[in-house]
Amino acid sequence: MNRIHFYFLLTAVVVVYVIGMIQIPLMDIDAAQYASISREMLESKNFLQVFDLGRDYLDKPPMLFWISAFSMKIFGVHDWAYRIPSILYLLIACYATFQFTLLFYTYRTAQLATLILASSQAFFLIAHDVRTDTMLVGWVMLSIYLLGKWSLENKSWIFFAAMTSIAGGMMTKGPIALVVPVLCFVPHWLIQKKWHFFYKPIYLLGILWIAVLLFPMSWGLYQQYDLHPGKLINQIPIQSGLKFYYWTQSFGRYTGENFYHEMSYPTFLLENMFWSFLPWIFVFLWAIGYRIFNWLRNGMEYTVPEFVSFFGFLLTYLVLSRSQAQLPHYIFVVFPLAAIVVASHWDSVIWDNLQLTKGVKWFFGFHLFIFILLCVVILVIAFVPFGKIHWWGLFFIGVILYLIATLFMTKFSLGQRWFYLSVCMMIGINFIMNAHFYPRLLPYQWGNQTAQFIDQNGIDKNKVMAYQLPNSYAFHFYGQHIFPINMDSAAFEKASLKNIEFVVTDTVNRKVIQKRYPNAHWIMKAERFHVTLLTLPFLNPATRSQETHSYGILQLTP
Repeated sequence: MNRIHFYFLLTAVVVVYVIGMIQIPLMDIDAAQYASISREMLESKNFLQVFDLGRDYLDKPPMLFWISAFSMKIFGVHDWAYRIPSILYLLIACYATFQFTLLFYTYRTAQLATLILASSQAFFLIAHDVRTDTMLVGWVMLSIYLLGKWSLENKSWIFFAAMTSIAGGMMTKGPIALVVPVLCFVPHWLIQKKWHFFYKPIYLLGILWIAVLLFPMSWGLYQQYDLHPGKLINQIPIQSGLKFYYWTQSFGRYTGENFYHEMSYPTFLLENMFWSFLPWIFVFLWAIGYRIFNWLRNGMEYTVPEFVSFFGFLLTYLVLSRSQAQLPHYIFVVFPLAAIVVASHWDSVIWDNLQLTKGVKWFFGFHLFIFILLCVVILVIAFVPFGKIHWWGLFFIGVILYLIATLFMTKFSLGQRWFYLSVCMMIGINFIMNAHFYPRLLPYQWGNQTAQFIDQNGIDKNKVMAYQLPNSYAFHFYGQHIFPINMDSAAFEKASLKNIEFVVTDTVNRKVIQKRYPNAHWIMKAERFHVTLLTLPFLNPATRSQETHSYGILQLTP
């Protein structure tokens, strides 16, 4: 691949990331919640104990909150400041994928793997809808690259750098950051019969080093929970915060000790890959099947340079698919490995092959059909739900369409045109989503809109409460304040509202408030919708009013 093409496409992908980082407000629940926790940590300056709206928080480790709070300390409390560290970790994941691939494959394969990963739909999504998985994928892939480099060069500093990355991942999302590298390299060394890697004294030092790095987090957990057993989290008494993080939160998903039980069937993660690993999912399945077929045909003798990517993805998937609680983003941690599998297959089978079989040509035609469908959908999104996209957006779409048309007129092989077309298509689609769709969708999220109105009108935040609305972490984050939220009408009627002058509520609940404040009147009214649960009637401007709920801010006039 021409280096100019590589850096141009990679830069275009990063530009789309940045547009999403700046243009899109934080979505409830997870991204806005983690940003709110980070802001609260920065304000309280309590970095070893984690609180969520003043309450004990025991779900995710503190690494994301630490680094995001540090970023907001430097740049101020902004959504883009919260997102900056996580986007850097996405770029670290791309860098580590490139470098790991380069250890075992050609420079071109490394380029392909990097672009495949960076242009996957999951990466475009978690660049703005930031969760712990955004940071986790960077830590884990960096540790895999460093372990691969150490296994070839046997330098102690590389090993300890890998252990540092594993510790960083464990402080981001728990033991999964250790489990994935183990699942990657154990089968790799077994198949290559490198027995000496299973008996190295340096492993004991590595475990000790990880324990040292985990000590601040562990000490905070001990102080917050182990010294005060019986605190209720999700209505369950917690006797040990240390046991929760190092056992219940991860391994408890298999023993039934974990609180969460959702999407626990084996194919759930694979089904979600059909959108999250677009446009590469079909080639990925082909590559996996191709490797297994060749493995059986060659008498179970592998001829590929490494087994880390194949078995790392496969075994991690099998482990995660057995969990009693699964969400689509859990599998994102091994998307770099999936990208390497696709890239090695593409480079060896598709890229330069000028005599492709009818089956491969049919496969390309199938992809082309999917791209046409995506183009139709995205053009509808660009013009229908929220009006016509801005003229500079239309200009960008024109550039993408020009590049796509040019690809069909070049002398590139079919495999090259197929690859470039895929990357350009994902750039164009997510540009429209990040620059047009999401920025016009998120005003229907009540929290950020209400906080903006309060700031613009200089309303005293200590005199504001929310009543009978679903909690919005965006409200607390953008308001830079922890607002009281009353969800019970009886409690509201009995509550002392001496310091409250403004109530954020639905129009249907106005009657309850007017029993105490007959002269209460609206100073703001708008429509709200749960933006992560899109429906076709909502996307249709003609029927949107049937899906939205009216809400606003009532001023309590005695």
